[in-house]
Amino acid sequence: MSALPPECVAKLSLRPRANRDSVARHNGIFSRADFVFDQERNVYICPGGAELTSTGNIDQGHIVYYRANKHDCSACSLKPRCTTAAMRKVTRDVDEEVRDRVRALANTEAFRQSRRERKKVEMRFAHMKRILKLDRLRLRGLSGAKDEVLLTATAQNLKRLAKLLCRAPPPVAAVCFA
Repeated sequence: MSALPPECVAKLSLRPRANRDSVARHNGIFSRADFVFDQERNVYICPGGAELTSTGNIDQGHIVYYRANKHDCSACSLKPRCTTAAMRKVTRDVDEEVRDRVRALANTEAFRQSRRERKKVEMRFAHMKRILKLDRLRLRGLSGAKDEVLLTATAQNLKRLAKLLCRAPPPVAAVCFA
């Protein structure tokens, strides 16, 4: 998620921006949000009360797997709502504390305002890439790239200006004198 370690994010008082995680499930199966993480013991507690433990191995550089005991899952009355496998597995990112802070920030008005402003800018860049064919730069070097982006932005702004100037005047309401 971030190239900065969590302690740097906290120390610098950075406000990370990220999309919300899609952890909610709509098929009736428990999602990761239904499991409670116990920080002190480094275990997840399932809705049935069983512990999911980790071996401590890190997969793909950032994923830690927590697995329930097969015996606990087979005896659990909530198993049909939890998993179709022999035992439930829940993943956790190594930097999950930072991700939790970002999720908390995502519910603020400042985040919503920032997202609205970013959307305006990102839509312009998407238009440049898709419509104005700026998917790759043809000129070499930093100054070439700068010139090419500047020309594309100028073309985009001229196109928007032409649209604004060439709008039909608003219709005048007809007045009936009878």
